[in-house]
This record gives sequence, structure tokens and C-alpha cells, in this order.
Amino acid sequence: MRATTIHAPYDMRVEDVPEPVVQLPTDAVVRVLRACICGSDLWAYRGEAARQPGQRIGHEFLGVVEETGSDVTGVRRGDLVVAPFMWSDGVCDYCREGLTTSCEHGGFWGSVGYDGGQGEAVRVPFADGTLVRLPKEAASDERLLSALLTLSDVMGTGHHAALGAGARPGATVAVVGDGAVGLCAVLAAKRLGAERIIALGRHQVRTDIARRFGATDVVAERGDAAVDAVRELTRGQGAHAVVEAVGTEQSMRTAVNITRDGGAIGFVGVPHGSGTGLDLSVMFDRNIALRGGVAPVRAYIPQLLPDVLDGTIDPSPVFDRTVGLEDVPEGYKAMDERTALKVLVTNG
Repeated sequence: MRATTIHAPYDMRVEDVPEPVVQLPTDAVVRVLRACICGSDLWAYRGEAARQPGQRIGHEFLGVVEETGSDVTGVRRGDLVVAPFMWSDGVCDYCREGLTTSCEHGGFWGSVGYDGGQGEAVRVPFADGTLVRLPKEAASDERLLSALLTLSDVMGTGHHAALGAGARPGATVAVVGDGAVGLCAVLAAKRLGAERIIALGRHQVRTDIARRFGATDVVAERGDAAVDAVRELTRGQGAHAVVEAVGTEQSMRTAVNITRDGGAIGFVGVPHGSGTGLDLSVMFDRNIALRGGVAPVRAYIPQLLPDVLDGTIDPSPVFDRTVGLEDVPEGYKAMDERTALKVLVTNG
């Protein structure tokens, strides 16, 4: 089959690799219909996250079950399914508590020795604990397929951030970061009933999507100027709930400085260069809580899926470019150069 591999910084290739097969009774093989490129994939693309030459890549996909192991009972051949960005067994203590990203037997797609989502097919460990069935009729609805694909990562991650920040009816929420996760956090905050949502971003195409998703205000400034702007919008107090969806030292400092005393920050930006961006004494003095981390999206899919299916939320606009599998390297280039927000990969 064909699959995307990474060989060195900026060296992405689509190559022939062995077809996946069921290796364990708990496995399934899924033929990928839709995948996508994540902003976090760019750290490997730029050489800021180590990868072995030829390693697979991609952690967001949905597709059709092609084969199952003898112990798999939750899905069967022909089912349309979505996979969260990590596999999990569904039965360990962490999974039962909803923290599937800490599963004792879990792992990431594209890890050494495992398939990545940016390929024609994927072997799925612990299929019953990992895969979520979707209505078969969704396979013929392009918009719905795109919206459902966001449940593999960005919509669930935005939801995790909004929950961590304490988005709720009547609250003012501020979102630092105008990438796909930040935009989905805007949508999640709206879904959770936030009264006012301030999106921090400098790219009009993206902030237009933020407004479409429910943002009531947009702040284009950065750093101290952004803090001043948010404070001006909130009678000098700051936001009750702040999402940090970037992961840099500057973005975390901005998040702390725009949080209202007694508020909370939900952080989901993968940290890079942010070792000194958090001043605990400031957070202590102002009673600011910090919650977040790797989003256990498998636990959120059952909550979010009905709202995607009935159109209550539609995250599909985060995809602004579509490529076929063979053109995935061009998709990486577009996202790296910020000429694309999030690239959808079609495979049949």
C-alpha cells in the first residue's frame, strides 16, 4: 500500500509499504477514507521532534473496517469508524476513568513499528477500546465526513481545553491561538454556553472562522498589547476562562495575564520553548487554576458525536485545503508556510 513517511526535516515521501494485517486477536485493519495533517505534525516536519528515517506519520483518520481479529466484537467488517489520535484498550483503570491518553497499553499512530493515519490503511490495536462506529450513510456526505474527522483530534482537543478552562453559561472565554485547535475551542466554548468569546489571532481568514464558530470579539494584537486589549474588553478584569492552544512561552504568558482573578487556563498547546513561561507566584496570588494536557479525545467522542451528526456543531470549516494521498508532502509545505490552516487528505 501507499503511506506517508518522514526521512529528514522537510523530507516527506509517499512510498510503498507493507499492507497491514491483523497480528493480534484484538486488532482491526481500517481502510482509510479521510485523514489530515495536524499542526503538531509540523514539529517533526521541521526537525523539532525526532523521527527515524522512514517512520510513518499522521494520527487523525476515519475509514472502513476491512478485517478484525477473533476477539473484536464492537466493530465488524464494513463499519465506518473514526479513530482517536491514540489507541487505548478501554478497560484499564485510566480508560475507565476517562483518561484514555494514559492507557496502560496505549500508543500513538506513527510510532516506530506502527502505521500512521496518512496512508491507505492502518492496523488498529485494541479495536474495541479505540474505534467508534459512525453511521454508514455519512460516507457519502463530504461535509459530514470532514466534520466527523475532527473528532479524531482537534474538536476533542478544543473541547478538552474549554472544559479545563471552565467554559460555562455566562462566562467570558478567551482563546489564545487561531489554529485548528483554537478555533475548535471557540466552537466548544459556544457549545458549553459561554456568553462572550474573545478570539486572539492575527489572520483574518482564521478569525473569520472564529466569528462563524461563535467568537464575539477578535483581538489581533500580541504580547502586552493583546493583554491590554482583552482587559479593555472585560472592564479591566480579564476572562473567566482562557484557552492556551499554542504552546510557546509567549502564548502561556499572555494566557496568564488575560485570566481573571479566580479564573482558569485550559492548556492544550504542545509545549515548545515554554520552560519559563509560567510564573507560579502570579498564579498563586491571583488564584488562577491550570488544567489541560493531552486530550483524551476517545472519552469525548460519544459526547460530541450526536451534536456533529445533527449539525449542532460543524467543525468542518477548519479544513481549507484538500489533497490526495500522493500530494501529502505539498500539504505539509502549505501548512508550514501558513498558506493552509488544516489540510484534509482524501483516499478514495
